[in-house]
Amino acid sequence: MTEHFDVVIVGAGISGISAAYHLQKECPNKSYVLLERRDDLGGTWDLFRYPGIRSDSDMYTLGFHFKPWNSARGIADGGAIKNYLREAVEENGIDKHVRYGQKVLNADWSDADNQWTLNIDVDGEQSQITAGFAMVCTGYYNYDQGYRPAFPGEENFTGTLVHPQHWPENLDYQGKKVVVIGSGATAVTLLPALANSGAGHVTMLQRSPTYIGALPGIDPLTEKTLKFLPASVASIVNRTYKVGFSTVQYQLSRRFPGYMRKTLLTMAKHKLPKGYDVEKHFGPRYNPWEQRVCLAPDGDIFKTIRKGQASVVTDTIETFTPTGIKLSSGEELEADIIITATGLDMQIGGGATITRNGQPIDLSESMLYKTAMLTGVPNATVTIGYLNASWTLKADLLSEWACRLLKYMDDHGYNKVVPEAPADVTPLPYTQEFSSGYLQRAMPKLPKSGDSGPWRVKQNYLHDVKVLRFDKIEDDALHFSHHRAAEPVNA
Repeated sequence: MTEHFDVVIVGAGISGISAAYHLQKECPNKSYVLLERRDDLGGTWDLFRYPGIRSDSDMYTLGFHFKPWNSARGIADGGAIKNYLREAVEENGIDKHVRYGQKVLNADWSDADNQWTLNIDVDGEQSQITAGFAMVCTGYYNYDQGYRPAFPGEENFTGTLVHPQHWPENLDYQGKKVVVIGSGATAVTLLPALANSGAGHVTMLQRSPTYIGALPGIDPLTEKTLKFLPASVASIVNRTYKVGFSTVQYQLSRRFPGYMRKTLLTMAKHKLPKGYDVEKHFGPRYNPWEQRVCLAPDGDIFKTIRKGQASVVTDTIETFTPTGIKLSSGEELEADIIITATGLDMQIGGGATITRNGQPIDLSESMLYKTAMLTGVPNATVTIGYLNASWTLKADLLSEWACRLLKYMDDHGYNKVVPEAPADVTPLPYTQEFSSGYLQRAMPKLPKSGDSGPWRVKQNYLHDVKVLRFDKIEDDALHFSHHRAAEPVNA
């Protein structure tokens, strides 16, 4: 018989773990299952295995509010984050509800049965479960492949070509000449990590620069709070401080972009060799936080360049050659290994098709309600984190709101809810504030924002605290009903 659960959670990364914790705490009588397509938990932190993999958000906000991060080192590596997530799952009994190796192929909502049916692939065998409510916590990365443009002549290269999303387990880069194509967070992480662990020389080849902010790996204030305050109090202080810091930094960037640009470039200038062309290699054509500012703990990328272990080249690729890359300027970069840190491919729902009564739902035509639900999609929430702050801040708020919604439905005898946008709300692209390539490429397939009210997607944690934690659940945009399945007719 097909198993039935009150709630199904899809994805055992940060979002899914947050959803499971809040569901257990706020709705203890709800049965649930957490489905994960991979063989282990962690999502992003299980997928990426390249050298130096680390958070680009501080762990006081990337960590859960229910499990404080109690280390003075606020920027953690991938292994530490994975261990932290495992502890959170085991300490709260969430592990008893997780099923691994479960790839959701399709999720179909039936108006007749008032439930979701999920078709799942488990080692080539298909199974089904049904659920009254779905929480989609798959993030927005395509786990099967990253963004990988084709380069002229790449078939002629005789060395090793690697994409960071599929890092070979035993890649030998000791003493090798390495070229990293890209200028985003992955490239900025790889450059010092490879250079400081045995690579001969590492070159970051970028078409255009990215802003890089250097912050101490151990923040003096958080170190003092952890030393002198009780752990529970220190956690609140550190989390509040980091939320405030990131909010002020972002707002300053939006309102005074010239000042923030000067601040970031001056910071880089002080850490780089005298006479270094900071403007060319670290001065983007866009304003700070129109794309995410990369983080360099303790200025590691600048230190590596200053020591001569690595370099940055700003140019475009004319063609690959057998021994490296020929640039448009005529220069040739020799390489034994070329790493294409060219970005991510985005998708919602982990690649599963979403249907209603067997008919496909085009999520790109749906509009986000409070960034939590999609028009035309009943009894389901979706978690998409912040672009300008920690993913977990948004994931926790959305999990709390989903539980408030479920309790409201139980209290009022409803078992179905679907958001519907009024005619006077104009659909807009998911975001108009960020110009990052991976977002712009994905914009046509992402759900829409609205131009006003609860339909407008805002990258603002304090605004969302009010909307998701304190505003009333009842809303003209949410259509509630009590559905009773038709009784079978006896012949």
